[in-house]
Amino acid sequence: MKKLFAEKSRNTTFLGMFALMSATSILFNSCNQKKDEKDSEKMISKDHPVAKTVPLLDDNEDLTDKRVIYLTFDDGPNRGTENLLKILRKRNVCATAFLVGKHSYDSNRQKDDLDLLRQDPLIELANHSFTHAHNKYSNFYQNPDAVVHDFDRAKDSLKLYDKIARTPGRNIWRLNNINVTDIKSSTLAANSLKKAGYKVIGWDLEWKPTNKMVLKGSHEAMLKKVDSIFFNDLEKTSRHLVFLTHDQYLADTDSINELDLFIEKLQKSNRFVFRKISSYPKINDVLN
Repeated sequence: MKKLFAEKSRNTTFLGMFALMSATSILFNSCNQKKDEKDSEKMISKDHPVAKTVPLLDDNEDLTDKRVIYLTFDDGPNRGTENLLKILRKRNVCATAFLVGKHSYDSNRQKDDLDLLRQDPLIELANHSFTHAHNKYSNFYQNPDAVVHDFDRAKDSLKLYDKIARTPGRNIWRLNNINVTDIKSSTLAANSLKKAGYKVIGWDLEWKPTNKMVLKGSHEAMLKKVDSIFFNDLEKTSRHLVFLTHDQYLADTDSINELDLFIEKLQKSNRFVFRKISSYPKINDVLN
């Protein structure tokens, strides 16, 4: 009996110790799991997009085997402007912002965004009119003098004195060697801008939005379009592509990440370089 009791006692003690060790292990693992979750939260940036820094391009780099892409963004300052700047800074890539004069005075946030754009050495500022035609494009282009006045107002209010411009709602080009008007009823207004000394730049490729005003389609689709334009010589100037999208389409996480991946993959291909629009061929020639 004593022996049986002793064995039971030892078994009870063993089971008790095992239970205590299991409980301790569970508690320890639980604490470690919480710690890992906290560490993970610290490691994952809440800023978008998450991207490695890419070194700045050497301006003296040999471009013989490269194509040049001009990233341009219209309608700023606007919602999405800060997200655009985050992408450009993380990628160390330059771009041109075509500004709407009126947007600089619509809100304190937009005034602050204009200051951010002015201070960023990666950004070049250009003229996208003062009123953006109040989004009534057909009426706007019926009065060429009023169109020139609108651009002059934006030039003076935003201090944009190099007179590089893009027309709202129209893909118009007016350089010495390029003369393109997508909608012919805008021809007289476009000619008046050129006569007033404006170097009007359109685009070769636009990343358009959905009806929810976010970027439509994937970065893979846009990369295929870039390759197709170069392969088929559809760009206005051979080996030079002007890309367009808009600040306001960069207000959601998916659009931000898609644009970031688009730029990243262009860079990693090692086939392209990025330049500001003032470097576009012959843009600085005196207009005839």
